[in-house]
Amino acid sequence: MKTLTALFWSSRPLSWINTAFPFAAAFILTSASGTVAYGGSYVPLDSDGSSAVAGLSSDATGFFDFGAVPWLIAIVGIVYFLVPYNLAMYGINDVFDYESDLRNPRKGGVEGALLDRGLHRTTLWAAVVTNVPFLIFLVIVGSPLSWLVLAISVFAVIAYSAPGLRFKERPFVDSITSSTHFVSPAVYGLALAGATVTPQLVALLGAFFLWGMASHAFGAVQDVLADREGGIASIATVIGAKATVRFSVVAYLLAGVLMTFTEFPGPIAAIIPVVYAISCAPWWNVADADAEGVNRGWKRFLTLNFLSGFVTTMLLIWWVALA
Repeated sequence: MKTLTALFWSSRPLSWINTAFPFAAAFILTSASGTVAYGGSYVPLDSDGSSAVAGLSSDATGFFDFGAVPWLIAIVGIVYFLVPYNLAMYGINDVFDYESDLRNPRKGGVEGALLDRGLHRTTLWAAVVTNVPFLIFLVIVGSPLSWLVLAISVFAVIAYSAPGLRFKERPFVDSITSSTHFVSPAVYGLALAGATVTPQLVALLGAFFLWGMASHAFGAVQDVLADREGGIASIATVIGAKATVRFSVVAYLLAGVLMTFTEFPGPIAAIIPVVYAISCAPWWNVADADAEGVNRGWKRFLTLNFLSGFVTTMLLIWWVALA
């Protein structure tokens, strides 16, 4: 039971929804928007037998048939991105960031586990055992494009913390990789369901990606001192706390701009990244010595995630209703 509890906290349960929801929304809405897509085969739903177009845009068939969703695939994908994916992402990080975590006052709670050395091997094996069966299934039901996206997603999870790669120690690459962790499940869901790429969809994904980069960078600020003591580099340790906060604020604002190019009611969601920017703004001039105080903003960030998730869900429901 002690081991299971440690693995549970290592998987960051507060973050489960951040990866499962993007996949679920992308896959289910695309699958229901006119075409059933699985295994690389597409079944048209039009009554006259003509080809239907699936995609998160107004150019789709104009209705949603949720009975057409391959629910087994949807459920397996949701469960995978809910728990095993996060156990791999955060478990690998907890194992190989152990020395830094010992010096980090945030570790040992909901913001990050402090894994006992004796559980490191178990955690790595648990990540493998829980991920492989899901990945085999998703490869079987997928298509070459979905395989590519899934491979990029899993590689980003491993490369972020694993020795020899350690993308988390490469400034800006760390934020790009972290954002990939959260955006790639959505892209994978779109690829698996056979979505059509539209300018509005690109703007939406671009905004999501900027949000992810900004969020990672802001989260790294509070760990500047602990990471430097542990000999770990990050965007914040290299360019400093103040510059990193400013980078985050600008990235959030740019995400808001991109949202204005999405299909209605998407532009309304532009307010979401703006709220994040406002939340980060009080630390615009933070000094490295005071970086740990940014944890107050990070705790507010965690709360904002749930609020923004609620707003996003309501807007998605509105979008479906309009269609």
